[in-house]
Amino acid sequence: MRSDSPNEQDRRPAAPKLLDRVRAAIRARHYSLRTEEAYIAWVRRYVLFHGKRHPSELGPAEITGFLTALAVEARVSASTQNQALAALLFLYREVLACDPGWLEGIVRARRPKRLPVVLTRSEVERLLGGLRGVHWIMGMLLYGAGLRLIECLRLRVQDVDFVRHEIFVRDGKGHKDRVTMLPQAAAGPLVRHLDRRRALFDADCAAGAGSVALPDALARKYAAAPREWAWQWIFPAAKLSIDPRSGERRRHHLHESVLQSRARRSAPRRHRQAGRPAYVATLLRNPSPRGRVRYPHGAGVARTPRCGDDNDLHARPQPRRSRRREPRRPPPGHRPFGCYPAGRGRANTARIRAAPFAKQLIMRLKCPILAFASHGDTPPPRSADSRTRWYR
Repeated sequence: MRSDSPNEQDRRPAAPKLLDRVRAAIRARHYSLRTEEAYIAWVRRYVLFHGKRHPSELGPAEITGFLTALAVEARVSASTQNQALAALLFLYREVLACDPGWLEGIVRARRPKRLPVVLTRSEVERLLGGLRGVHWIMGMLLYGAGLRLIECLRLRVQDVDFVRHEIFVRDGKGHKDRVTMLPQAAAGPLVRHLDRRRALFDADCAAGAGSVALPDALARKYAAAPREWAWQWIFPAAKLSIDPRSGERRRHHLHESVLQSRARRSAPRRHRQAGRPAYVATLLRNPSPRGRVRYPHGAGVARTPRCGDDNDLHARPQPRRSRRREPRRPPPGHRPFGCYPAGRGRANTARIRAAPFAKQLIMRLKCPILAFASHGDTPPPRSADSRTRWYR
């Protein structure tokens, strides 16, 4: 059997490292950059916890010990522990291709149920009133359009339709797109902000840094798209930065901490003491006659009826005319042909006797003339409801 020479062994490419294999597996499945950073951090922390041993040499006992140390010593929350478990399961199942059968006995931590933060109308006014400029526009979009923080920061120029007052959310949670409304109170300030944003874009293009990151391979398919105005971020960062994947020097969108720190300073005092993120103003306490709380935004919850204070906040659609027409009712004094009480319409009796089909029609209508037409010249007894009997 022929053995490779030392020179041929040196020419072979080196095997990829563990973290590079994890990174390649995550990008092959089109996971987000946040997921990639979180999984890489947990795999590195897992390897360092067991003295830099390779994960293929470790078993379920080491995984359980690592998760237990996170809960007992580090005192992390249940969601953090579940995230670490998801990263380790991805490492063993997708990267190392181990049999996941022996991982079925691992117990997942249950997330506790917390009560949501509910703000009153005065607190919402103070929260939005403490924001200025771009932060106020983002706060209005979060509250008025129901956007998540990262969805608001990733808005592009072409995602806002000022004619139809709509906002297109691209690649939202769960990689789903949706359409939401544009608050009327934020439309004017947003237009003025885009004018200033266009001046910044022209300055970046003159400096050679006017390109923007595009999803997937659109930059290769449409070579001129990264430098078009429609693809630019609405809320750009103040400084240029290096793209971690492409290595290009460009302007990214604002970081989440910018709005979080600014809203934390203007949040109501009771929420600042509780340590809850008060910038998430998706719930609004609206006192109702029944004494219950109604929540205007969110999926699957009852919406608050719009009051006079919200006329400039919510975009009202044009009313539509109902296609269903109500049946026309005759006036109170009107009677159909032949339906007269006793003593009226005697000239029509011969005509009714001569026409059998008219007699059958009157029998179906159950009119008082029925007795007059059946018993000759003897008029029927007049009842109190003889005028309205034909309606029945």
